[in-house]
Amino acid sequence: MSTRPDAREELLLAAERLVAERGISVSLREVAAAAGQRNNSAVAYHFGSKDDLVAAIVARRLEAIETERVVLLATDDLEPATAPEDRVRQLVRVLIRPMLTTPYAEGSTHYARFLEKVRDHPAVVEMPLTDDRWPAIRTVTRRLDGALGDLPAAVRRRRLAALTSVMFALLADAERRGEIGESAQPVTEAAVVDMLVGLLTAPAGPPPRT
Repeated sequence: MSTRPDAREELLLAAERLVAERGISVSLREVAAAAGQRNNSAVAYHFGSKDDLVAAIVARRLEAIETERVVLLATDDLEPATAPEDRVRQLVRVLIRPMLTTPYAEGSTHYARFLEKVRDHPAVVEMPLTDDRWPAIRTVTRRLDGALGDLPAAVRRRRLAALTSVMFALLADAERRGEIGESAQPVTEAAVVDMLVGLLTAPAGPPPRT
């Protein structure tokens, strides 16, 4: 029985890699060629536009990542009275751990670098990540906001908004240096979690003078 990916899967993998390496300007014709498709309109046939292709890559990976996050949230054993920084660390770990393992177990080699390139793309910005399809993201965001309750609301909003950009950059850097793998994963996870917890929990500076 053949284990070769089907045409749609080949296109997703090829697009993920090409966008990660060359940016969003890569053409649909180049994606089709990289996927071994003779028909130059193969991407349009399976996905529609480039925006639809980008959204399909993100959603495909995110579905599996979210499944793992839901499991991690279900095993979250921290008590409500736990120190806020420990709570933040636990929640950040829920975000990070599946991103270091799940895409690569599915055959990806460039997912973090892909996310780094498309994080500002309209197809990604406009994805409703807080809707019912992504319950873990919604839950983690709400709980992080609560755990950071000692910070001013405006500071919390800015830091939570920056969290995704910094997370993608750190994961992409680790991926580029080949640090994502079975032996290196625990060290990489701890380093990334430490940096993101620092971003979220650093004391707020004085308000600007008017």
